[in-house]
Amino acid sequence: MGNSIQDQLLRSGLANKKQEVRARKAKSTREKMQRKGHQVVDEAKELARRAEEEKIARDRELNRARTEEAERRAVAAQIRQLVEMNRLDERGDVEFRFTEGNSIRTLGVRERERRALVAGSLAIVALDGRHEIVPRKVAEKVAERDAAAIVLCNDRADEGTTTEEDEYAGYEVPDDLMW
Repeated sequence: MGNSIQDQLLRSGLANKKQEVRARKAKSTREKMQRKGHQVVDEAKELARRAEEEKIARDRELNRARTEEAERRAVAAQIRQLVEMNRLDERGDVEFRFTEGNSIRTLGVRERERRALVAGSLAIVALDGRHEIVPRKVAEKVAERDAAAIVLCNDRADEGTTTEEDEYAGYEVPDDLMW
């Protein structure tokens, strides 16, 4: 039984006599402390426990980020499907201008669609760098998932402000005025 791990390490040259003495002293000190009733903290075990806790925390954060990314992709797919199924494909020769951020954009629409956009029964949704015209109900479903995708969704005329609140109520704007 003389082949203890310490003897094997000494013979192979992986450890020297000084390291062996240090290890024996540390072991005997720990044993004495335990016999006296002191709490002995094994530093290696403590470091391993901390490393394991940090790994678990990193894994949780990574899993949370993956889950959020999957949810974001699922929402984008739902929006894409809603818009693709309900968009108005036909474009006209009447220009309809709207603002997006700090830019003024132009879409070619038919006169009937222009009136519906102004009245609020149609809306404009940004999808993959394109602007699509969809019915208001579809735009509301898209807004539930991602409000930033809605570029233009006017309030309906019957839900608008009353004449008492509108300071420009006395000034009529012609219907054929386009900018």
